[in-house]
Amino acid sequence: MREMAENDKASGAEAKVRGRPRDPAVEKAILRATVERFASDGYSRMTIGDIATDAGVTRPTVYRRWANKHDLVVDALDFNYQEERERNPIAPLEELPPAEALRKALEYAAPFGASGRGMTVIGNVLAEAKVTPGLVELVRRHAVAPRVQPLIDTLRRLCKEGALHPDTDVQVIADMMIGSFYSSYLRGGGEDPQLPGRVVAAIWPVIAGQER
Repeated sequence: MREMAENDKASGAEAKVRGRPRDPAVEKAILRATVERFASDGYSRMTIGDIATDAGVTRPTVYRRWANKHDLVVDALDFNYQEERERNPIAPLEELPPAEALRKALEYAAPFGASGRGMTVIGNVLAEAKVTPGLVELVRRHAVAPRVQPLIDTLRRLCKEGALHPDTDVQVIADMMIGSFYSSYLRGGGEDPQLPGRVVAAIWPVIAGQER
């Protein structure tokens, strides 16, 4: 009996340490609220308290999962990207004609995101770059790079296959194509759904391989 009592006591202590299982729905609500605050307030002005209120939880609930704002934003950006890709999965670009594959890859690289707030996030990040060191690198790694990588991979593949000139500077071409989104946004103040097709149509005759 004494042994059973001690076992029960140990089990109770262990349960206290473990606590209740984390609710995935709560974590998703916090991550989504973080992305919204990041877009609306910027990194410096957003607070854990505001995020908690938006998510309908308490500050301790947030801090039990993330030690600080930086770690929370990293996970929120990754989570936002994964959600966008689940809603709009990347098609097998290798099965498309070369110019169509390039257009599709450029569409995936658009900085707006499914919600359209991506350009606002990038604007906030650039505005805070001097006062928050490392913020640009954080967003580049967790929000920009995953979107741009399929475009770079497609350009490299098309070079190897002979669809593009073998001496094509893939990085420069990718930068030019991505830059068109920012130029168009500043010029027109919004997203142009036709832009990827127009960019590829304009650049394709210049970069296409001779045999094509």
